[in-house]
Amino acid sequence: MEANAGLVAGSHKRNELVVIRGDGVKPLSHCKSETCQICGDDVGLTVDGETFVACNECGFPVCRPCYEYERKDGNKSCPQCKTRYKRLKGVARVEGDDEEEDVDDLDNEFSVHESDDKMDQQHLAEAMLHAHMTYGRGDGEEADMPIQPGIPLLTNGQVVKGVDPTEIPPDHHALVVPSVGPGGKRIHPVSDLDGMDIFQVRSMDPTKDPSAYGYGSVAWKERLEGWKLKQDRMSITTTDGNHHYNDGKGGDEGELPIMDESRQPLSRKIPIASSKINPYRMIIVVRLVVLAFFLRYRILNPVKNAYGLWLTSIICEVWFAISWILDQFPKWLPINRETYLDRLALRYDREGEVSQLCAVDIFVSTVDPMKEPPIVTANTVLSILAVDYPVDKVSCFVSDDGAAMLTFEALSETSEFARKWVPFCKKFSIEPRAPEMYFAQKIDYLKDKVQPSFVKERRAMKREYEEFKVRMNALVAKAQKIPEEGWTMQDGTPWPGNNVRDHPGMIQVFLGHSGGHDTEGNELPRLVYVSREKRPGFQHHKKAGAMNSLVRVSAVLTNAPYLLNLDCDHYINNSKALREGMCFMMDPTVGKRVCYVQFPQRFDGIDKNDRYANHNTVFFDINLRGLDGVQGPVYVGTGCMFRRQALYGYDPPPKQNAKGKGGCCGPRKKSKGSKTKQSDKKTNRSESSIPIFSLEGIEEGLEGYDNHEKSSLMSQKNFEKRFGQSPVFVASTFLENGGVPESATPASLLKEAIHVISCGYEDKTDWGKEIGWIYGSVTEDILTGFKMHARGWKSIYCMPARPAFKGSAPINLSDRLHQVLRWALGSVEIMLSRHCPIWYGYGGGLKLLQRVAYINTIVYPLTSIPLVAYCTLPAICLLTNKFIIPTISNFASLWFISLFVSIFATGILEIRWSGVGIDEWWRNEQFWVIGGVSSHLFAVFQGLLKVLAGIDTNFTVTTKAAEDEDFAELYTFKWTTLLIPPTTLIVINMVGVVAGLSDAINNGYQSWGPLFGKIFFAFWVIVHLYPFLKGLMGRQNRTPTIVIVWSILLASIFSLLWVRIDPFLPKVRGPNLQQCGLNC
Repeated sequence: MEANAGLVAGSHKRNELVVIRGDGVKPLSHCKSETCQICGDDVGLTVDGETFVACNECGFPVCRPCYEYERKDGNKSCPQCKTRYKRLKGVARVEGDDEEEDVDDLDNEFSVHESDDKMDQQHLAEAMLHAHMTYGRGDGEEADMPIQPGIPLLTNGQVVKGVDPTEIPPDHHALVVPSVGPGGKRIHPVSDLDGMDIFQVRSMDPTKDPSAYGYGSVAWKERLEGWKLKQDRMSITTTDGNHHYNDGKGGDEGELPIMDESRQPLSRKIPIASSKINPYRMIIVVRLVVLAFFLRYRILNPVKNAYGLWLTSIICEVWFAISWILDQFPKWLPINRETYLDRLALRYDREGEVSQLCAVDIFVSTVDPMKEPPIVTANTVLSILAVDYPVDKVSCFVSDDGAAMLTFEALSETSEFARKWVPFCKKFSIEPRAPEMYFAQKIDYLKDKVQPSFVKERRAMKREYEEFKVRMNALVAKAQKIPEEGWTMQDGTPWPGNNVRDHPGMIQVFLGHSGGHDTEGNELPRLVYVSREKRPGFQHHKKAGAMNSLVRVSAVLTNAPYLLNLDCDHYINNSKALREGMCFMMDPTVGKRVCYVQFPQRFDGIDKNDRYANHNTVFFDINLRGLDGVQGPVYVGTGCMFRRQALYGYDPPPKQNAKGKGGCCGPRKKSKGSKTKQSDKKTNRSESSIPIFSLEGIEEGLEGYDNHEKSSLMSQKNFEKRFGQSPVFVASTFLENGGVPESATPASLLKEAIHVISCGYEDKTDWGKEIGWIYGSVTEDILTGFKMHARGWKSIYCMPARPAFKGSAPINLSDRLHQVLRWALGSVEIMLSRHCPIWYGYGGGLKLLQRVAYINTIVYPLTSIPLVAYCTLPAICLLTNKFIIPTISNFASLWFISLFVSIFATGILEIRWSGVGIDEWWRNEQFWVIGGVSSHLFAVFQGLLKVLAGIDTNFTVTTKAAEDEDFAELYTFKWTTLLIPPTTLIVINMVGVVAGLSDAINNGYQSWGPLFGKIFFAFWVIVHLYPFLKGLMGRQNRTPTIVIVWSILLASIFSLLWVRIDPFLPKVRGPNLQQCGLNC
């Protein structure tokens, strides 16, 4: 993939490909000598010149003397994978060897080939690629080349294709012996395999004196004593296969061997302190009991003179109880997590060596540059390009679903500015690495900076950024007025996206392997612009469809095994965010079953009081931490790192039984039968019932395989029906560890990338049904995460000390309500679909509490109906002089008091263990009522109309740009129908309070007693709606006096008239005995 090769636009259906307006990859080679990781000496060679190999499971480098001692006086097992050392030929037997075979068959024990599963995937990928590179194309394509089996060579660890094995010198062959994990997959790679001298098996000649190998000599004894001292410092205890490590806290931390530290887990769970969580659980149980007795009392004691009001209140209270249970119990097992970035670096990213960290493709989605300003998207992209991660492992794909030339030109400017910004960030360790946020920080930017040139370079960079902003503003100003003939590019070519609803697919590689270097000559991460094809008559599925297009494009061009998706306004606030996620994804113990790592959302530009609960702290810091202790947090739409294979609809690898565990690095070697059985299972779950697509040309690419391999490859043609008619993409799905086939050329990959973003590519496939982002709801995030959890995957919640990502949120009341409306509508759509968690996914891997949490996420909008009714009851009670509760005894009042006390105690203890501030918790309670009586209510009716009547509702993208004045948008009043229900509730409750007080004053002392309960009820509603009332008032301290005067006057007049007329009292004909007496 080459940078600056021009914009590639085309339509696969129309057989068009246009390039409007490359240096190859520089391979890295790294070799080092093999040393014993216990004593530090060379591993040594056999008499035949072969490298000594002690462990046939993981290939952990150990010299012969250390191997001998470990078998005789040590733990008799490999220090890395804890697999028992097998007796090699010529080695004396020790206790336990009798369980093994009497004759060692080393020739069969070690194989020069990689694992069957991995090699099958590689062969299959190459075969599919070569057999179909010309499918659907015009003439002039390269002829298919016969494929030779890949021979691992002593190079940079890459398999060299097309080489005759007979022509390779014996000293260039490489023996790769992977550790076998769940499903026959390698869990822990051989240390520095891609760069080390490759070792082979040797045997010890039993006819020779053992002293010839160094055994029993003086040097051996000295090395033995040194090894014993190191063992004493390692603090490793092995008991029944369970390994307990020193957490690094203690006196000998600095002396622990590096390899021991790198073998420890990359993350760990930190349970909530029992002194905090146990009282919380106890009060939940107490509240549940009190709630049961309270509802029993309410149901058994109706109010005769207000039966309708009483029945309404009972229905509402029962639903509130159910809603509370659905929300509360998934928070029963909250946990915290801790990551170890130093261990990740020791294991996969050692200094001076080729990084073994996995590659990551980062997706950024945008639609309308007028509502999502280009400068915001540019800051997000710049923070991605400057992330602290190997540059050759990072690729940024920007999806422009609006096909706007403004976004295209803005990315072009951004790529040029990145050449200056990225080296500045990495040189001085800048945080955050989004320039707008960095330069806007009101902190001491000289703190911890020691380079004398920092101040000078910072001033120069700030000036560069200001000039960059001016150029971006000029682009925005130019785009305000669209020419009648449409936009044209600099070379005079019409912009392909002039018609937003009818345009070809477009791809532009701005930064790549060639031309993607900064001002200091260092390579930059890839930056690719993507705009999928759109044609009339096709369903494009909004954001979910755009994300699926990015999945396919990235698979063709880079095919990183992990994906990270960000909204255009969510920049990377912590440059080590990718490493934080990799501590879970690449952890050998837990990573294989993790489908995604979700980070909490944090926001900038919100008023200090957070009037409309934009931070949503209760959800991110309480609810999701609770789910992390069950099966993992729900997917919230951004700031989420995915495993690509999980998005492809695959099931997670089966759980390992305790009996089959062989150590911290993975299970012991499995039999061939079990491996074949699992391979068949993987194939079966990927098949589908749709007719298989014709693959007549597949035979041409199978000349290098035998009949068994050929039949295996032929059975894989079902994948093309499932994933679409792209052989290159289908081939990429077989590569679990990612990567692009070496035989593919950049031109052919770009051509294939245009094909996979064509508007008809997903027809008759599983895209949006079982693969990728799932269609059927405007909140595709919840549905996508739910499908993964239903297959048995688990997710992880990562909360680093420095927030990983930050974004912007709508602080205007109307925009905030529309945002909540969109979320609620998506939940209603899921509830009315076949994917409803109430009835979908049984028999899979979804845990009970996880299902309860998903049920709560889709039924919560229904709470709006009883909530509106309940908020209306206080006003009706005050105006009719009736109440929903009968006169209660002292004993019955205990249930009411206990219920209120348990509610407050639950909130206080929840705040205590979570660390959420009481102000944040209260703002969340307030906005729950505000959103419930407005956005959620509209979502219920609009969802019913959309699903039952087919009436769709279009949503406006919420404004994310900040005004010149701080929080100016907060006070802007924008009228919307969502404001009607809460405004009505405030008015009628305020009128009810005034009417109730007036009636009490008019009727005397005996009226005040029953009034207090009604007044308290009404004030509960008004206090919860107070932030909404402030939003209606506008700017603080600027409410017009005339508005206040008229409001008080009209409310007083209406209340006095109500009391005087009292329309709810029965009409009395004749004398009123209550007023006049019997003698009237």
